[in-house]
Amino acid sequence: MKLISNWTLQAHIQVNLKAIAVISATAIALAGCSSAVPTASTATPSTSAPAAANSTKDGQSDKKEPVTIEYWQYAFAAKVDLVNDLIKEFQAKNPHITVKHTNFPYDQYNEKVATLVPAGKGPDIINLYYGWIPKYVSSGYLQPLPSNGFSEADLKKDFFPVVEAGKIDGKYWAVPTAVRTLALYYNKELFEKAKLDPNKPPANWEELIDYAKKLTEKDAKGQFITEGITWQPNSQIHHWYRDALIYQAGGQDTTPDYKKYLWNASPAGLEAFKFVMDIPLVHKVGTRDFYETDINAFKTGHAGITIDGSNVLGGIKKDAPNLKFGTAPLPSYKNKATQSSYWANGITKGVEGKKLEAATEFLKFLTSKEVQEKWVDKVGELPAKKEVALQDKYAKDPLLGAFIQQLPDAHAHFFVDETAEKDNFVEATDRVLLKNENIQTVFDDLVKKNQKLYDDYWSKKK
Repeated sequence: MKLISNWTLQAHIQVNLKAIAVISATAIALAGCSSAVPTASTATPSTSAPAAANSTKDGQSDKKEPVTIEYWQYAFAAKVDLVNDLIKEFQAKNPHITVKHTNFPYDQYNEKVATLVPAGKGPDIINLYYGWIPKYVSSGYLQPLPSNGFSEADLKKDFFPVVEAGKIDGKYWAVPTAVRTLALYYNKELFEKAKLDPNKPPANWEELIDYAKKLTEKDAKGQFITEGITWQPNSQIHHWYRDALIYQAGGQDTTPDYKKYLWNASPAGLEAFKFVMDIPLVHKVGTRDFYETDINAFKTGHAGITIDGSNVLGGIKKDAPNLKFGTAPLPSYKNKATQSSYWANGITKGVEGKKLEAATEFLKFLTSKEVQEKWVDKVGELPAKKEVALQDKYAKDPLLGAFIQQLPDAHAHFFVDETAEKDNFVEATDRVLLKNENIQTVFDDLVKKNQKLYDDYWSKKK
């Protein structure tokens, strides 16, 4: 395993400093989301003592005024369970603070934010995707992180450079507990069944397709029994394509100023797109909606290989504890590359006084070393703090190591409209796969549509 000795990731990770996603009622597919609870739920906090006594200089008791704050996140089962436990721990240490935990299905989340936060009825602390931060800021949903709890010097010193994605107009608006990268998951039992070495996952594009062919199993009617590799354009493939495959083929995603798409600036963009489309069309080793989602196909043992984030490790551990699988860096081509993203926590606008103090304390708790270590164990996401992630127990971990190893080669796309950009990609794959349209024509149209999104966004900035 290649261990990382120089973590100057700013030069390697192209972080979206002003990533944008639409805030609407439509569903937003995100990298690494699974095991979502189908309905909204509220975790009732444990009852805390109304006040805590602290000694003062004159020996008198200084009681802290009881305060209640609310924390929102989307309904991702592993996170919901962990946060419920963390709230109990936090309240035991801070008995004057009660934390109400509310979560919503993923496709309802932004609608709830857009409706309730402006009315002052939303959360005090909110969990949000990094690509939404600029939109949340411009919409007036957030306030800058309190400098007394999150100074710029400490944020830069303690966290990986991805934290800069939460900095806008010279202020930090959100901070991550954990980060993600994409890696390859493979089923060791299916490898053995296909007479493949379970300790030697595919290392390049050619091997990936070769392994997928050997892993694929179909019935007499040509229907999949086992996918060689999962193929779900609205899940991880659109991230895999733009932040990994294009760079691996020698191209780039956008210009450094994020004003122009570069997918068609070299042959790399089309080559990578063709590689994606050849999986179901030419090689016939994967198909969309098999077992509903790619991660479900993998967890149930019906897919030999899948591409996903470290965040699904917790779900696999919970839902398929007996699954024998391994992880590895993404198969490469001319260059190494992977995708990076994260969910962050911010404090909503209008929170002040005792609530702001309590929210700051809870946010500091969520980003502490102890909590980040629990996050790795229960959710599988990588620690956002350098001192936590670089510990040997993570860097050399047989499952997590593959994700940590790739951090210097990670890229994060600049989303001006995450939903539209994802939908454009999915529409393009449908045109090729279902309508048999010319791949060059479809690809050119895809770039034009995405470039228009960028042009419209930047024109409003003038």
